[in-house]
Amino acid sequence: MASPATAIVVVVITIFIPPLGVFLIAGCGADLLINICLTLLGFLPGHLHAFYLEYVYYDRQDKARAGGITAQNRAPGVYSQNIQTGGHTDYGTVPVQGA
Repeated sequence: MASPATAIVVVVITIFIPPLGVFLIAGCGADLLINICLTLLGFLPGHLHAFYLEYVYYDRQDKARAGGITAQNRAPGVYSQNIQTGGHTDYGTVPVQGA
């Protein structure tokens, strides 16, 4: 669970450098690449995308603690599994193919 201070630091970083804020919550992946492209197109699209990802991430952290995260309720436009689960991981589980 991230502390409120951590969330504030990530938001402040995102205000100045949106791709860095996305990297801190999503890591290196499709969401980061999309945010870099949107930031290059204009600073506002990069900010909107980054703040949307952060909203989903922190909202999902609360839902994960309550047990409300399922594979069926994925956030649209979010490709990072870390953001989809709010940073909550199930270590030791193996996904079943075709189930």
